[in-house]
Amino acid sequence: MEPRQTDIRAEFEPAVLGRRKSPRAPVSLDAKFGRGGLDRTLCRITDLSREGARISSYSTLKKDSVIWLTLPGVGQVAATVRWADDFQAGCQFNEPIAEAQFEALLAAGR
Repeated sequence: MEPRQTDIRAEFEPAVLGRRKSPRAPVSLDAKFGRGGLDRTLCRITDLSREGARISSYSTLKKDSVIWLTLPGVGQVAATVRWADDFQAGCQFNEPIAEAQFEALLAAGR
């Protein structure tokens, strides 16, 4: 019997770059957040996109809670916490911020 050749092929799918709609840029911005429209807690934004941000804070946040994040030069933005651990959280803005505001925040946060 002759050895059988195996046809080895792999099907590849395009890579999915996470679950985000757009990539986030690293920044370092002081901000505040609170609930019910009140600023109560200082935080630092460590990365940012038009659709969301990662924040660092000493206050705990719960997944799926809605917060008001006050962005420097932009004002209050409603955001939903998508994940949270000890001192960090990922938030999705309820409405994307404007491109000009995003660019200004990137410049300020570099």
